[in-house]
Amino acid sequence: MKLSCGDRENEYEFFRVALVFEGSSYRDIFIHKNNKTVAQTLEHRCYAKFKEEVIERYSNSLEKPLGEFLKDLKNSGDSFYKRFLNKYGDLTYSIFKIADTAYLESKGVYAYIAGDELKYIGRCKDSMKKRVNQGYGKIHPKNCYLDGQATNCHLNARITAEKNEVTLWLHEMESEVAIESLERELIHAYNPPWNIQRG
Repeated sequence: MKLSCGDRENEYEFFRVALVFEGSSYRDIFIHKNNKTVAQTLEHRCYAKFKEEVIERYSNSLEKPLGEFLKDLKNSGDSFYKRFLNKYGDLTYSIFKIADTAYLESKGVYAYIAGDELKYIGRCKDSMKKRVNQGYGKIHPKNCYLDGQATNCHLNARITAEKNEVTLWLHEMESEVAIESLERELIHAYNPPWNIQRG
């Protein structure tokens, strides 16, 4: 596959990188974050703004593990739980990875295609193993929260929704400056709908 930045002289070859999906999709990942109580969580700067309201409304739950507390709220139909999560923290996710070892240490600019449509352009300045297999290929409970990785949740959920059609493509590069520049140019040229700046 080739992508270009405005004119045919700047065409970039992308090679397909096979993705492997493991098991079925899953939800409610955030409920498994139980390393801190509600009271401990409210001491963090991201959640301090909820402290008065939580003490007023849920004083009996302050010593509960956070994930358990939010699970109870969700199960009871109380949408307050969503305020602890990032915009993409309560979606359906899956586990996927790059199985081809030839690409695990690669870096560069990558693209996701679903059907025939370019959906996402991203950059990888360390390794595709870290970016995909250890990054957004598996959502951890911490990712779902306000101080977590919203981009990981966002991209995983998008890929999961179209996992029967989605493919991953990579243009390998070495220079970090060049990687950042090409990503920026391609996003500008194609305006992919999954790029988080557009929601």
